[in-house]
Amino acid sequence: MNDFGARFALYWPALLDGALTTLWLCLAGMLLGFVLGVLIYLLGNSRSRGCVAFARVYVSFFRGTPMLAQLLLLFYLPAGLGLDVPALVAAGLALAMNTAAYQSQILRSGFAAIPAGQLEAAAVFSISSWRVLLHIQLPQVLRLTLPALISELIDVIKVSAVVSVISITDLMRVSQQLVSQTYRPLEVYLVAALFYLALTSLLALLGHELERRWQARS
Repeated sequence: MNDFGARFALYWPALLDGALTTLWLCLAGMLLGFVLGVLIYLLGNSRSRGCVAFARVYVSFFRGTPMLAQLLLLFYLPAGLGLDVPALVAAGLALAMNTAAYQSQILRSGFAAIPAGQLEAAAVFSISSWRVLLHIQLPQVLRLTLPALISELIDVIKVSAVVSVISITDLMRVSQQLVSQTYRPLEVYLVAALFYLALTSLLALLGHELERRWQARS
């Protein structure tokens, strides 16, 4: 046990750095994915058949193909076109575009739950569509869909382990490096799993607290 404690003292600083990289990368991907998810939802509910078809194809593609394949496409396709895209950017875009497909469907239920009378009142007062979206719809949609969005963020953190294949020094990549140095895969991956559990549990608690406060205000 003392030996494991000594080795853990060597593991955790590098794993903590990897966990922080995983966290901020996933948060950035989730936020960009939210913006894209709203856009996909709006396209899917527009009057243009082309926009509706694009939204359906987008959602079907990103929900129906492996995250790893999407990541590799976004990493290697720009290089094939002569563009130099950093691995971090490719990873962030892959996470954002993937979660946008799922978030658009989560947001759909939130938009559907908004009473039609609110939109009718906004139309009577000639409030622009964008102001209605930003100041009336989105705040309510966020409150209504917060548990599902937190669950999606947790899924993003878990699936983010695939970014290690393009040499992003996230939690999984750091774990692989430690395994190659120590030859103790069971210990290292166990500690890495605990770091993932800590991240997801922290976000779940944060989401529960936000939900409780919003319910207290309403």
